[in-house]
Amino acid sequence: MQQYILAIDQGTSGTKSVLFNSRGEIAAKATAPLASYFPQVGFVEQQPEEIYQSVLNSVRACLQNFTEIGGNPKDIVACGISNQRETFVVWDKAGAPLSNAVVWQCKRSVEVCERLKKAGIEPEVTSRTGLIIDPYFSGTKLIWLHERDQRVKEAIDSGNAYFGTVDAWLLFKMTHGQRYATDYTNACRTLFFNINDLCWDAYLLEQFGLSRLNLPEPHPSSYPYGATDFDGLLPAPIPISAMIGDSHAAAFGEGCFISGTAKATLGTGSSIMMNTGSQRVNSQTGMVSTICWSAKDRVDYALEGIIVTCGATIVWLRDQLGLFEHSRDTEAIARSVPDNQGVHIVPAFSGMGAPHWKMDAKAAIVGLTFGTNKHHVVRAALESIPFQIKDVIAAMETDSGLKLQALNVDGGITANQFVMQTLTDLLDTPVVNIGIEEVSALGAAYLAGLESGVFANIEALQALSKNMKTFTPGTEQARVLKEHEAWEKDVKHALSR
Repeated sequence: MQQYILAIDQGTSGTKSVLFNSRGEIAAKATAPLASYFPQVGFVEQQPEEIYQSVLNSVRACLQNFTEIGGNPKDIVACGISNQRETFVVWDKAGAPLSNAVVWQCKRSVEVCERLKKAGIEPEVTSRTGLIIDPYFSGTKLIWLHERDQRVKEAIDSGNAYFGTVDAWLLFKMTHGQRYATDYTNACRTLFFNINDLCWDAYLLEQFGLSRLNLPEPHPSSYPYGATDFDGLLPAPIPISAMIGDSHAAAFGEGCFISGTAKATLGTGSSIMMNTGSQRVNSQTGMVSTICWSAKDRVDYALEGIIVTCGATIVWLRDQLGLFEHSRDTEAIARSVPDNQGVHIVPAFSGMGAPHWKMDAKAAIVGLTFGTNKHHVVRAALESIPFQIKDVIAAMETDSGLKLQALNVDGGITANQFVMQTLTDLLDTPVVNIGIEEVSALGAAYLAGLESGVFANIEALQALSKNMKTFTPGTEQARVLKEHEAWEKDVKHALSR
């Protein structure tokens, strides 16, 4: 009998439900949308009940697709959840949300962050959590709610507030309030979790004025979290065997099982994560230390770097400058000129992230002459993507003392072979496109399958056949490295202004 794993990938704009068979192949999938709300400038919220309903809607549609091709829901043996990180919900004892979910993109806590930094607590926060104090992470936004929302404040101070990232909220709902837990990867994005001791940090919670806050039990990503029938959508409850943040799930789905392996998700921006093994690595180059993934008796740590602008640069050239009609045309445009004639783009449209962290920087196109045409500008835009990734990987290698073994990539930009070849030439290591869009869901399915016995071990996962495309360094390495060196000089000049 074929066994199936249901993977829930709850994202910011919607929820994907994907059914994988025991060979790691997709049997059925469906997506349901999810709305975000913007009550004022810089604020981003979602309705907690709408998050849950988007999960049910996607599962319902996925099961319908599965049965239409002759599948039997009784053959689904486990469920794994990956989720948007840092977004959180606060609810009361009855399970009623005390406010809207605050989304990871929300910037409401900028003033809180500045205040905490001035108080000198950031070194202690970094030492314990691996993170910097930034609105990106959940903690400062909960502090904001505690200070500004009377209902939330009273609930927290009286010990009646229950905090959870999206995974914990979904688990609570799917088990009808019977289970209140989270996994290490989600916990470590809150500013409340000590990644050295793998527990909630009482000292930081006290410093933040949140010592009476209820927090979910933290466990490994692959773990028996409970069971659910998705409010009757399944004929019987199935085990919830994994929960993990989406970027971490992507790292696991891409096979980042050993130290020195890394993944890069190439979308509007880029999240780059390198597995550093069983020991935490402290960054001196603008990375954050985090937990990569965890299973029974094993925790792998990682360094993570965030690039603010990747694909967004290409969108800007298309929509604002009208240099081409379709993004897929950019590869041919870039290859139509032998080089970029010294034209470089510093893509600081929303500041520069890792490893520079200069968020007030402005974008620039440099090196223009009368001989420059749109082909050179498009090529420079594409090259800025691997150039940025190279800088982050180099910083990670410096921090960890590890040499990159392989880079696994996912996201829409990976279809551009010019970008992929430039990247492998720069890194002097293979760049592997796994060939599957639902890579976070795959990671959640793999972890659920390990816990439920569908997969015997990690070695069994490595043996699964995938539609991989591997890029290896070619004959243009010397030219690409020289171009990157020139680009770095232009970035340094632009950021010094």
